[in-house]
Amino acid sequence: MLRSRLALWLNLIAAGLVLGACAEIELAFYGAKGIVREGPAPAKGIYKIGNPYQIDGVWYYPGEDYGYAETGIASWYGVEFHGKTTANGEIFNMNALTAAHRTLPMPSLVRVTNLENGRAVVVRVNDRGPFNHGRVIDVSRRTAQLLGFERKGTAKVRVKILPEESRSLALMAKGSMVTAQERMAVAAAPLTTVISEPLPPPPGLEAAPALGADLPPPAPAGPPPATEPAVWPSATGEVTFEPVRPTNIFVQAGAFTQYDNANRLRARLSGLGPTRVTQVEITGQLFFRVRLGPIASVGEADRLLAHMIDAGYPEARIVVD
Repeated sequence: MLRSRLALWLNLIAAGLVLGACAEIELAFYGAKGIVREGPAPAKGIYKIGNPYQIDGVWYYPGEDYGYAETGIASWYGVEFHGKTTANGEIFNMNALTAAHRTLPMPSLVRVTNLENGRAVVVRVNDRGPFNHGRVIDVSRRTAQLLGFERKGTAKVRVKILPEESRSLALMAKGSMVTAQERMAVAAAPLTTVISEPLPPPPGLEAAPALGADLPPPAPAGPPPATEPAVWPSATGEVTFEPVRPTNIFVQAGAFTQYDNANRLRARLSGLGPTRVTQVEITGQLFFRVRLGPIASVGEADRLLAHMIDAGYPEARIVVD
């Protein structure tokens, strides 16, 4: 009887030890998951451009364009994407100042100005989109709130990249492509102290000269190496204001360096509505733009743009001027 009680107690103690060990393993596992899940600071993300891609017959070509500036219609996205992964690996937060753009590098900083009320904020591009051809940028819900068009849903905007800040973001993002697992492995490596002391020479040999005794003096120090910015450029949430002037919505069918080509396209499209050729100089080059409009509403512009793309004009886009 005593032996059976003793065996029972030993079994219970062993079971307790096993359960305790399992609990510790499980706790360590979930702790490690938490560390891995945090990963890089979400505001940084990885640097990504991506390959050309096609949406409903229209090709888009991502690339570095630090002179980018464009007008068009902005939209916003929020709850349905909140917590999901963006195109450059961040976790989308609808309350952060971020945006989706079809071609700009990720991350990059752009200033978005609502041309209807003059409000402007800086946001960080960290996602691809919008996938509606009639939109130039898709901003987070918080950005739409600051720009004053959350309830309306869309706004006429100007989007302009901040070149130096975006270059700094690219530099830092390219240098931060280290996985959470790699950082954990480095942190887990044992740290040891290395102690050194001089040893006497073997019998029959003279002692070696002191390290650097016969070396020439060091060369004068050159300029310090270039370093990364100490602080990541970021979207601060500051709202600035610009003067508001009247603007109109157009669908631009194309831009040409030869007026005759633009005029022929204008003649072909004239049956769709008021069509005109305007000229603009970009980096010293004169272009002739073929535009339909002005158009009364965003919905009407969307319908006309879809018709233009279906008719074989994939370069057509909505602009504001």
